[in-house]
Amino acid sequence: MDKYSFLNAANTAFFADLYDQYLINPDSVEPSWRAFFQGFDFGMESVDSEDFESINGSELITVGIPGSDRKIEVPQDVYKEFQVVRLIDGYRSRGHLFTKTNPVRDRRKYFPSLALETFGLDKSDLDVVFNAGEILGIGPSSLKKIIEHLEAIYCDAIGIEYMYIRNPERVQWIQEWLNVNDNHPTYDTDEKKNILRKLNEAVSFEAFLHTKYVGQKRFSLEGNESLIPALDKLMEKASDMGVEQFVMGMAHRGRLNVLTNIFGKAAKDIFSEFEGKDYEQQVFDGDVKYHLGWTSDRKTDNGKKINMNIAPNPSHLETVGAVVEGITRAKQDRHFRDDYSKVLPIVVHGDAAIAGQGIAYEVVQMAQLDGYKTGGTIHIVVNNQIGFTTNYLDGRSSTYCTDVGKVTLSPVLHVNADDAEAVVHAATFALDYRMRFQRDVFIDLLGYRKYGHNEGDEPRFTQPKLYKAIAKHKNPREIYAKKLIDQGVIDAQYVKKLETDYKAILEEELEDSRKEQNTVITPFMQDEWKGFVPAQEDQMLATIDTSYSREKLEQLATKITTLPEDKKFLRKIERLVGERNKMFFETDKLDWAMGELLAYASLLEEGFAVRFSGQDVERGTFSHRHAVIKVEDSEEEIVLLNKLDEHQNAHFDVYNSLLSEYGVVGFDYGYAMASPNTLTIWEAQFGDFSNGAQIMIDQYISSAEDKWKLQNGLVMLLPHGYEGQGAEHSSARMERYLQLCAKDNMFVADCTTPANLFHLLRRQMKVNFRKPLIVFTPKSLLRHPKAVSTVDEFVNGGFQTVIDDAEADVKKIKSVVLCTGKFYYDLLDAKIERKRSDVALVRLEQLFPLPVEKIKEVLAKYTNAKEVVWAQEEPRNMGAWSHLLLHFEEARNFRVASRRFYAAPAAGSTTRSKRRHAQVIDYVFDKTKDNMVRKPK
Repeated sequence: MDKYSFLNAANTAFFADLYDQYLINPDSVEPSWRAFFQGFDFGMESVDSEDFESINGSELITVGIPGSDRKIEVPQDVYKEFQVVRLIDGYRSRGHLFTKTNPVRDRRKYFPSLALETFGLDKSDLDVVFNAGEILGIGPSSLKKIIEHLEAIYCDAIGIEYMYIRNPERVQWIQEWLNVNDNHPTYDTDEKKNILRKLNEAVSFEAFLHTKYVGQKRFSLEGNESLIPALDKLMEKASDMGVEQFVMGMAHRGRLNVLTNIFGKAAKDIFSEFEGKDYEQQVFDGDVKYHLGWTSDRKTDNGKKINMNIAPNPSHLETVGAVVEGITRAKQDRHFRDDYSKVLPIVVHGDAAIAGQGIAYEVVQMAQLDGYKTGGTIHIVVNNQIGFTTNYLDGRSSTYCTDVGKVTLSPVLHVNADDAEAVVHAATFALDYRMRFQRDVFIDLLGYRKYGHNEGDEPRFTQPKLYKAIAKHKNPREIYAKKLIDQGVIDAQYVKKLETDYKAILEEELEDSRKEQNTVITPFMQDEWKGFVPAQEDQMLATIDTSYSREKLEQLATKITTLPEDKKFLRKIERLVGERNKMFFETDKLDWAMGELLAYASLLEEGFAVRFSGQDVERGTFSHRHAVIKVEDSEEEIVLLNKLDEHQNAHFDVYNSLLSEYGVVGFDYGYAMASPNTLTIWEAQFGDFSNGAQIMIDQYISSAEDKWKLQNGLVMLLPHGYEGQGAEHSSARMERYLQLCAKDNMFVADCTTPANLFHLLRRQMKVNFRKPLIVFTPKSLLRHPKAVSTVDEFVNGGFQTVIDDAEADVKKIKSVVLCTGKFYYDLLDAKIERKRSDVALVRLEQLFPLPVEKIKEVLAKYTNAKEVVWAQEEPRNMGAWSHLLLHFEEARNFRVASRRFYAAPAAGSTTRSKRRHAQVIDYVFDKTKDNMVRKPK
């Protein structure tokens, strides 16, 4: 039996502190003490609550050491100190379950509770002074005072989750922050009046809209109006801490209120949108008012100017979160490279959306990744406790909607939205934490939704009891005003004057709005887009000079084909880089990878940055790119594209992404939105993997310019081609992109030569406008001996929307075959093998905007041709055929060679796939083979 006699003599505060350290981080204490505390915890787990009386009645408590026969006798006073430490730990870990944070619902019951008996204590201990109070910064204190302190910190209007954080420094910082004023703010009179002023604006704005536009959708903030003073405080304090730009994303709930009362959008502009007026611009269709973005400069109370952006968003609620992160990173890279403190992202979620939408998890998982981190995001959940008509118990399995934040061990604060000061206090904590640790933090703002989902619903259909309580509930302004009146800070007339003055301003704005004939939509982030103009289809089809000096190209080729001599590389890498040098300077046959890398190098040399992300893009899915080369013995990363010149200013940033499409495409779209002079590329591992990002493609990429006047130059590289790899690794589903094409919304291309890709990528940056670019890229062509280009084609050429058959003798041609992409080389091999000099193979390199005049010009050459064939390797219901029918009237007369109609893009059997492929090729060259194509075999 170990007596541990020194426990009797030493200061129990020391043991209490040591035990507290052990509970937070067991590895932080010396091994023998860790074993002792493990023994103590083990011993306590075997003690029933009924045994506490006998334990309390003895002077020594015997505790066994797990895994041995040793036992420890602990003095009763030390034992009690340990129990108080366990009590403190209980409040820290589970206090958030017992808070006063829900303004309209009774708190759910959780066990075990924080009752004294749970920790082997009772009412007789309340007046006993314990040294464990030192842990809380209040010195030796009675148990009663310790509990009061803990209740104030952890169980009042703010509940905080953080004890799962495994970093002791962050945990200690949080505890020290919370211990100040018992986690309650001490605002002076001016600060309190400002909170009331912003609350009044929030409440009055919603009331004004409710009376002026009865029944119209507005997704009001009522029930969570304290968001407005919280954001106001956050913006003001952040500017004092050096933040110069804010990027915010939020869905509908409260958006109009935030736009007016935080971002300074004129209320008259919002009123005009409510009036349903037409838009000033004819080439722009616009969107509903609660989807629109906004950019403004705000002057803080201290006279600083801050740039503020709220990103436009679709009805797909969480989508904007990824876009916000991309915008933020682009601004950081462009204006404050490697300094995350200057641009602050804030994402406002709905409770049902953050719990139910998978992209929330994808965005959270980006938070600490090199290619996607933004130095921490402040996440605020406007918690209505209901999703559309679904109760929260039916909307998630987790305890909290914010539990996704625990993935990255982010602190989460649950706050009663009725307590305005607590909400502002929580926002202050979130900002301090983000700026200190450059990590995410979540605020769960527990309020309610005063009306139905869109002010036109009848919420009592589905939640009669809840809405009975809400109908009687006072709004946050009334609650806070009463508190300030009771404190003697203001009188009742002060509140009335605030309301009257603000309503008068709104009335004036309403009157002004009615004088306007049309609604004018201000472009988002116009400060980043100076010098760029909107472009229509004729400008998209115009020829752009993308040529490049041979001398400069040779210099670049030397740089990207020369490895550092003082480092050791894999032999395969040395051989690959050497072959690239040889193909440029000796054989004059440049392959796909070389053409692609030269495109990036030439743009970098001209001052355009390049950002490239996606799954395995550094090496390339098909091991062709090797943009990042690893030193063999150290795995040091060598990026030759960043070593073009000692004075190189433009960066080439390439990142292997997390296994995400939706989130990453959203991020890179946002990046391109904020950095138009960066060639921003996302590459799918296989083209149809972009299906996972379909919401981004539909709601942003294809339609944002029409809805929100947003230009965006994102490039999507989608590997496409039928090589017998099955249904999921063949088609990039080009038909889906082509169906989305209209007027002038994006470029779609399917290149067949390295030089044409070179010029296509250069064209993307050389024009004075930006459009998304979808490129169907090859797999087998990456190493195809015929898919090569000469140096001269890079130097003197340009992007060819159509490539004619250079070998064809026009007079001999009886059949002109139009095709795209990799299928051209299959047809070329067949043409050579069959010695068909009467067939011309014409490649359609740009599918949208469709180069109609160029196609007509090429076809007109073949005056002796009896037919035009459209050939595609995809099934008839896929590929580009239906697109051609929509945009090229003459296509209805084409003979079509394709696979039959299928539900899946390709057969799983390699044998069957090859047979179908061969049947299509047979039919291209012999129309009597029609039965082979149309009837299953």
